[in-house]
Amino acid sequence: MLGCVTRLRRLVRLLPLQTSLLLLFLFCTVSVFISAYFLYGVKRELEPTGGGVSGAEGASADSDDLRVTPSRLLPLRSISGGPGADPGGARTDPVVLVFVESQYSQLGQEIVAILESGRFRYRTEISPGKGDMPTLTDKERGRFTLVIYENILKYVNLDAWNRELLDKYCVEYGVGIIGFFKANENSLLSAQLKGFPLFLHSNLGLKDCTVNPKSPLLFITRSGQPLPGRLPGDDWTVFQSNHSTYEPVLLAKTQSADSIASMGQNAALLPSVVQDLGLHDGIQRVLFGNNLVFWLHKLVFVDAVAFLTGKRLSLSLERYILVDIDDIFVGKEGTRMKVPDVKALLETQRELRTHVPNFTFNLGFSGKFFHAGSDEEDLGDDLLLSYVKEFWWFPHMWSHMQPHLFHNQSVLAEQMLLNKKFAMEHGIPTNMGYAVAPHHSGVYPVHMQLYDAWKKVWGIKVTSTEEYPHLKPARFRRGFIHSGISVLPRQTCGLFTHTIFYKDYPGSPNELDKLINGGELFLTVLLNPISIFMTHLSNYGNDRLGLYTFKSLVMFVQTWTNLKMQTLPPVQLAQKYFSLFPSERDPLWQDPCEDKRHKDIWSKEKTCDRFPKLLVIGPQKTGTTALYLFLGMHPDLTSNYPSKETFEEIQFFNGHNYHRGIDWYMEYFPLPSNTSSDYYFEKSANYFDSEVAAQRAAALLPKAKIITILINPADRAYSWYQHQRAHDDPVALKYSFHDVITAGHNAPVKLRVLQNRCLVPGWYAIHLERWLNYYHSSQLLVLDGQMLKTEPASIMDKIQKFLSLTNIINYHKILAFDPKKGFWCQLLEGGKTKCLGKSKGRRYPDMDNESQVFLREYYRDHNIELSKLLYRMGQPLPSWLREELVHTR
Repeated sequence: MLGCVTRLRRLVRLLPLQTSLLLLFLFCTVSVFISAYFLYGVKRELEPTGGGVSGAEGASADSDDLRVTPSRLLPLRSISGGPGADPGGARTDPVVLVFVESQYSQLGQEIVAILESGRFRYRTEISPGKGDMPTLTDKERGRFTLVIYENILKYVNLDAWNRELLDKYCVEYGVGIIGFFKANENSLLSAQLKGFPLFLHSNLGLKDCTVNPKSPLLFITRSGQPLPGRLPGDDWTVFQSNHSTYEPVLLAKTQSADSIASMGQNAALLPSVVQDLGLHDGIQRVLFGNNLVFWLHKLVFVDAVAFLTGKRLSLSLERYILVDIDDIFVGKEGTRMKVPDVKALLETQRELRTHVPNFTFNLGFSGKFFHAGSDEEDLGDDLLLSYVKEFWWFPHMWSHMQPHLFHNQSVLAEQMLLNKKFAMEHGIPTNMGYAVAPHHSGVYPVHMQLYDAWKKVWGIKVTSTEEYPHLKPARFRRGFIHSGISVLPRQTCGLFTHTIFYKDYPGSPNELDKLINGGELFLTVLLNPISIFMTHLSNYGNDRLGLYTFKSLVMFVQTWTNLKMQTLPPVQLAQKYFSLFPSERDPLWQDPCEDKRHKDIWSKEKTCDRFPKLLVIGPQKTGTTALYLFLGMHPDLTSNYPSKETFEEIQFFNGHNYHRGIDWYMEYFPLPSNTSSDYYFEKSANYFDSEVAAQRAAALLPKAKIITILINPADRAYSWYQHQRAHDDPVALKYSFHDVITAGHNAPVKLRVLQNRCLVPGWYAIHLERWLNYYHSSQLLVLDGQMLKTEPASIMDKIQKFLSLTNIINYHKILAFDPKKGFWCQLLEGGKTKCLGKSKGRRYPDMDNESQVFLREYYRDHNIELSKLLYRMGQPLPSWLREELVHTR
């Protein structure tokens, strides 16, 4: 090979200069022809015949004749499967990374609100300028499946290092980018987007928006006739490019007759939202020429999220709606339905069934008020009952009373029986299994007397409320199941008892139309797979705003979306809801006194002062029972009543007791006295390592103080093993401690269970972090279990300060060491002591050396993480932890 190269060099030297130049010219000519063939021949075969995004060549005024077709899409490599497919094969976590301008920016909040409504996980970051990009990968897995920039210029102007880092991530993991460009007074009227073959023309007023029917982005969005009229604002941006990677999604006309010179005279429609197909640099993007104030942008944004994530973060096309009409027969004279109104109700129901199969109004009645209107309105009542089989029915209370005001279940049952008797006399169905309480009273916060009476009298299986977990923001409303009754989220629709006349609608009739046509009511249907709407009898008399609202809503949804609207009776609807959202079955009880609306519909016989202000959370076998005794010695501290099942522990937040509700929990604490010194506490040592206790406790007791006691995790594990042996656990009796802690994955199930109970609670840092996710570090006190054992009075001084108690007790005078027991006890009069029972303070053989060595290594990293965590919390390291850290060096 080397010889051939040498001979070639000699040949070149022998050629005359003219011959060399001629050969070089021929080589260049051939190269140009080859390049031209691939650029204009092969590439053209891969592209559509339509042009790019340029308005001059890309569209005509007729939306059915848009000369744009989808280009060849760059494959999304990270996506596996389609809608509903198991995302386990994807290389990215289903999390959206959202870069916002600031924590309070309006567009950023609107982006987050839509993601939250869709129940999509996200993480927000302040847009980095020259700062570091957040960590994008975890080992071989991408942490984000989509990136959104509130301001696309923050992406374009990233420093070279971060831009390259993000772009490489997007290409490697098939991650798309959504960006918004909002012009301002400092924006150039025309400019090229840096690094892209895309020009921006800004600060325009637009009108007559059109959806490109051939955009590959569309899923929920339906293309159709142009949306006539001006688009909100005069700060719009349109896009121009001749590169085939860009396809228009939304197009519009300028408000003025003047066209943009560079786009030609035929630019009737200008792209205000474009899709980058990824042919330029391998990254797919969707760019918006304004924010999300325009409702159609919200709709396209939802589709953009779905498209760029390969439908992993996507809403289905199915939508279930149920329209409740509350207060049937209730209402003062002049607000009720007359004969023409009832006929219109039935006729509208028939019309809606052509668009929503089997659509049926759901009527809630209070029989006491039957025939309580004018003569014309009473005739309306009669006609409504003659059509009883045409509608669905559900019971209110007989006299429209609020259930939470009645503490006696029998009184509630009597009222329900009166309503049931009325129903049976008039042929109203009594087996629908659905009921709604007036003003949501007793549904949430839960009034158990209501639930029990409902089940006893009506056999209720489903109810609904707008109050769980809170009325606002509405996107967070959820369902739950309690005492065998499914509670579904209820939505408002802009109609209230006083909204009777169209011309008198609050703010102007235009406000109601805005709610329907792309506003809050439309978005409720768009972003919720199941919507139960609350309306009132008064909305269906006079101007019949209820009929107007839902006819208009259904037509608007069908015009602009591909959603398939349907309905189901309430019981089947509940089954559908919890099949979609099974994680919502378990409720998360909130503090009723933290929400004024909740406090107003909570029994006056209940008080939040009955909740504990201190939780001793464990872990087990660290001295929590001794601390429980010492706390109870303080005159201002009151513990819970003992449980027949779990003795001094209630074990509410971590197990099945939680589903008994907060009424059950409060019964374990005495009624508060008139003094302000009442300070209730409870101790349940298995709260510490529970995966659910921290979140549940923080929801109900957000201001509580938390105390945990930590001893050497190896000693804790051994103590638990010996505890199980003392209680004749057959597994602990069969296996040695070393066998238990070193058991492999293939060990018997019961052995693995014992192993977990020995070892897992000792992962102190992991469990503390979980509590710190819900409580501020200032609310949490970490005690040295060894010091509690040797110097309990000093520990109690520390606790009294932590609890901000004004009545300070000198525990040095009321505690005494009992040499027989081997620990500190309560000192009584006459020098006697009151100690813990025989089960406490047992003496057992020392741990074997092999187990000590194993556990020291096993807990080494856990202890190091604990030391870092305590340092961040500003709390001192326990003595045993300092000793363990010495051994790790």
